[in-house]
Amino acid sequence: MQGLPLSFNDVSKAFTIKGEALRVIDGMTLECPAGSFTAILGPSGCGKSTLLRLALALEEDDGGSVKVGGDDPVLARRSGAVGVAFQDAALLPWRTVQDNVRLPFEVLGRTPDRKQIGDLIDLVGLKGFEKAKPGELSGGMRQRVAIARSLVTDPRVLLMDEPFGALDLILRRQMNLELQRIWSAKRPTTLLITHGVDEAVYLADRVVVLSPRPARVLADIDIPFERPRGPELLRDPAFHELCDEIGAHLDSGRGDA
Repeated sequence: MQGLPLSFNDVSKAFTIKGEALRVIDGMTLECPAGSFTAILGPSGCGKSTLLRLALALEEDDGGSVKVGGDDPVLARRSGAVGVAFQDAALLPWRTVQDNVRLPFEVLGRTPDRKQIGDLIDLVGLKGFEKAKPGELSGGMRQRVAIARSLVTDPRVLLMDEPFGALDLILRRQMNLELQRIWSAKRPTTLLITHGVDEAVYLADRVVVLSPRPARVLADIDIPFERPRGPELLRDPAFHELCDEIGAHLDSGRGDA
């Protein structure tokens, strides 16, 4: 199933803290074409996660519009067209892998698709662990369950907020390789929030660098590397040159703060 376009058009958002307005996004416009993979980088507190929450309809914008396939994000979420994975896998500890992956069907009031559940558990490399509970799994395995759960309704948009941020460097690198493989098999329109420059360049078609709060786009960079991407790309001098270029944009943004 092809992904849906995701768009932020002149979006603004502020929060009231101790009676004062704190503006985190101001006039943000960003287009994510159907089937694309966009990574968002920026300093902590700049509004990256707020963008994702707006796309999930967990927050309301103060101006502008957010659209998923041309529709209100609430409709997209309720239809199961949007999947989400956060830094915390947020698995229910009393449920097995299979039952955790099944959860979105229950939330949406749908009959679970047993074949889809089994196929996704296989796709994320957890075949044989269907009956295991989260406490019996490693951190990386729990994140695999969370990714399978985010994909189980065949979402056309996938939102990911630092999904591997809590993992050590070696495991994070392994999960980057796995996510690239899994995404290539499904191709949902994907928006990834990350602090890892190398992670963004390896996974995405495009990297968007945001300024400190209130967020604005400092740089919008197309990633030239062909897919599929293997671990050898991580040793390519061109890969590291692009990471350095993006890092320079991040540093210039911090200088503006």
